Amino acid sequence: MTMTPSFLLPANELRRLHTLQNYDILHSLPETLFTEVVELAATLFNVPISLIALVAADEVQYKAAHGLPGLRSQPRVEAICALAVKEEQAVVFTDLAHSHALTMEAEAAAHAKGLRFYAGAPLRAADGHCIGTFCIIDRQPRSFSAAEQQLLEQHAQLVARLIAVRQQCLAHPAQGETHWHKVRTELAWDVQALIALVRYLATYSGTHIPVPTDVLALMSRRLQELHGKLADVPAEPL
Repeated sequence: MTMTPSFLLPANELRRLHTLQNYDILHSLPETLFTEVVELAATLFNVPISLIALVAADEVQYKAAHGLPGLRSQPRVEAICALAVKEEQAVVFTDLAHSHALTMEAEAAAHAKGLRFYAGAPLRAADGHCIGTFCIIDRQPRSFSAAEQQLLEQHAQLVARLIAVRQQCLAHPAQGETHWHKVRTELAWDVQALIALVRYLATYSGTHIPVPTDVLALMSRRLQELHGKLADVPAEPL
């Protein structure tokens, strides 16, 4: 029986958890590709922290954590990511110090880490259920435009697709593990190139908040290209 308060649970909680279990990613080790995707988001949005959060029954497990080394999990009631799963949509807090939507536990955990800004987009599985979030976090308040939120949601869509592809590949050990290694290696090179591009743009024109629209448009196209490389693998878990 779950220990998470009922007000944090979406109406489809049991089906959502079933979908998450089917992806066979809980308790998995960190993987370079996921780590580099969160580094890309942190670099692009000029924030110190970015996370891939998998929201299980009573805890949130972090598949990748940029800026919070060693963070692997925390109680669901303490995690702001639980709210995006509850709402099944992106959530943005421009200043956590003045938010009244957090649980007391989440508020205390955010304060202890010095967190002030949070934006999280749902990781939506092929069946529509939200299995977690892709989020960026800052230690100071900041604005967040609608265009920035849209790009954050693109990051989440890419990660959700990667999770599905990972499951499909690893479900077939004879050939799938080799294919997954090939996929993640090729995409890791692509993501590394994007990180280098974002850093070059920041060096050339400086960092800006919000992110300039031309940079957002460029990154949107590049993320679509990455997503397209995964199009041939079925999205439904076996």
